[in-house]
Amino acid sequence: MFRVSQFMQELIQPTPLGPRRNGRPDALPEGPREGVPASRSGPVVIWNLVRRCNLTCKHCYSISADKDFPGELSTEEVFRVMDDLKAARVPVLILSGGEPLLRPDIYTIGRRAKEMGFYVGLSSNGTLIDDGNIRTIAETGFDYVGISLDGLSETHDRFRRKPGAFAAALAGVRLCQAAGAKVGIRYTLAQENAHDFPALLNLMEEEGIAKFYLSHLNYAGRGNKNRKDDAHFRTTRTAMDLLFDRCWRHVQAGRAREFVTGNNDADGAYLLDWVRTYFPDRAAHIRAKLVQWGGNASGVNVANIDNQGVVHPDTMWWNYPLGNVRERSFGAIWADTSDALMAGLKAARRPVTGRCAACCHADICNGNTRVRAWQTTGDFWAEDPGCYLTDAEIGLAETASMALEA
Repeated sequence: MFRVSQFMQELIQPTPLGPRRNGRPDALPEGPREGVPASRSGPVVIWNLVRRCNLTCKHCYSISADKDFPGELSTEEVFRVMDDLKAARVPVLILSGGEPLLRPDIYTIGRRAKEMGFYVGLSSNGTLIDDGNIRTIAETGFDYVGISLDGLSETHDRFRRKPGAFAAALAGVRLCQAAGAKVGIRYTLAQENAHDFPALLNLMEEEGIAKFYLSHLNYAGRGNKNRKDDAHFRTTRTAMDLLFDRCWRHVQAGRAREFVTGNNDADGAYLLDWVRTYFPDRAAHIRAKLVQWGGNASGVNVANIDNQGVVHPDTMWWNYPLGNVRERSFGAIWADTSDALMAGLKAARRPVTGRCAACCHADICNGNTRVRAWQTTGDFWAEDPGCYLTDAEIGLAETASMALEA
């Protein structure tokens, strides 16, 4: 998770550097730093409590459907796992699905998590939030409710494959705001919905929504050439330029708006180039802060548990099991580096190859998300095909020039 707003605040009010460390507060997905202990060793856990969903979205990573799935953890099992998570010093639970509101015990789970001292987020499609349950949602005490919008009405409904989904989700956002629950928009950028991105940012302002989370689509992969001209990479760069511009305007105006991105840690290096262009005197400080942030946290500061209790390095690794919390404690599974992927993810410097190995921003992005490389090449450590930075921007052109001169 890349907190754009946090780094832009550093342009106005620089703060002292801290150590680059595991369990850093900056790694929290979809939740603020307030109220979260600064010292901790456990990862943020994104927990897909249920696979059932009332929608069948085009980009669903959990391949959910509106039916019951066998083998899901019972309430009692969830409680036992929560005890394990507390013992492993996990500070944050993001309760997700499917659609978590379809799990009958979701409020019981949420209340117990809050009583145990977890920071608790709810990740919903928003369509099931209505007058009948909004009071219960608010009283449960979720620290944050993230609601997905893929674009404006026509685009969102097409992505969600259900007419009226946008109107229902936006109504859910408004109900949360009226009830005093902190709510934000989650948006997954893709070629098919990029045209609605500016309008969604406008919607955020019009509705007074406090947070916008842009998730890059963890797509199967692109070619390795022409990153500056490739349509997908142009789309990404244009969206990031707009996000930076909008975020900076809010920071300058002193408005409490939060902008974050996820699933492409090249965003950190891209922001550094933006800072070098507009605030060159702050570039060294921002780079040091980006190194402190440390980039991709899969397998280190971010974990996933699916609906059947299987642990994964993060939510995008659903087809890579590390163990099951029914058989071993979460802490034991998470600390086990006998698995080659986990050993590499937890290494001080990941054994990445290709462009990623030669990149001058490796200490910022940490090799980016590894799942795209694995899906496209079968190699955990191949260069990330989703990096939208050019060879020149990652220092390869300069390296090649130096080699020719030598």
